[in-house]
Amino acid sequence: MSDFLKRTLSGAVFLVVMVAGMLFHPAAFGFLFLLVLYFSMHEFLGITMGESWKLQQKLGIFTAAAAFLLVMAVRFYDLPVKWLALAFLPFFAIPVSVVMARSHDNVEQVALVYAALLYIGIPFCLAAVMVSGGGQFSGYLLLNFFIIIWCSDVGAYSLGTLLGQKPSSKKLAPAISPKKSWWGFWGGILTAVLGALILHLLGWMPYSLIHCLVLGLIVSVTGVCGDLFESVWKRRFGFKDSGNIIPGHGGMLDRFDSSLAAIPAVFVYLLLFGLL
Repeated sequence: MSDFLKRTLSGAVFLVVMVAGMLFHPAAFGFLFLLVLYFSMHEFLGITMGESWKLQQKLGIFTAAAAFLLVMAVRFYDLPVKWLALAFLPFFAIPVSVVMARSHDNVEQVALVYAALLYIGIPFCLAAVMVSGGGQFSGYLLLNFFIIIWCSDVGAYSLGTLLGQKPSSKKLAPAISPKKSWWGFWGGILTAVLGALILHLLGWMPYSLIHCLVLGLIVSVTGVCGDLFESVWKRRFGFKDSGNIIPGHGGMLDRFDSSLAAIPAVFVYLLLFGLL
């Protein structure tokens, strides 16, 4: 099987699974995003920490998973909000385990566990809140933002390939990602805003036109930042991809790097304007 065919098939399967998980049932959403959370955390910690402080890595992943599941239980299964405090038990176990460790060489690396919780754990918990407006499961909102991210990616790749690879074209962040150009950046914004407009006209985004266009802009810009942020980590530690779980597409973190920045930004915007 050619690389192109493998990439196309795996991309199609990934797309179908993502859409089904966000539309079918809260349990399907929870299972899917719990898997994505696990693999994203595992890949990030593997890139940055390798085999060091394995217990603390596991505790960090368990903390993020517990927080996500507790948010889901509160939003969909009437669990009292106070039980969210249970997520702090594995969180507090991290420093306790460090204190009790036999060696404290390279202890500064444990900070990367906390970085993973902020970088990956929080966006997934916010995603669980976003699909539970009014206590009812509605994955359409989150799906809209993923569609906008995909539109942005297509526009950035298309215009970036067409115009951004010329010798005279200015690069967006050459020290981080040499192939990304300003042409691609503006192409991504254009298609993201256009995608938001189409979603609004279809009635999929339940906001005014101006909010939809602004959200398209926010998703595109923060998505690029998320993509570059992950590239910084991979370049720093000498990795091309975060993993190989998706044939032809790299790791789970590679697929969700844009959304890890876009979801918190969108959440803040919706909250500030009373749209959530």
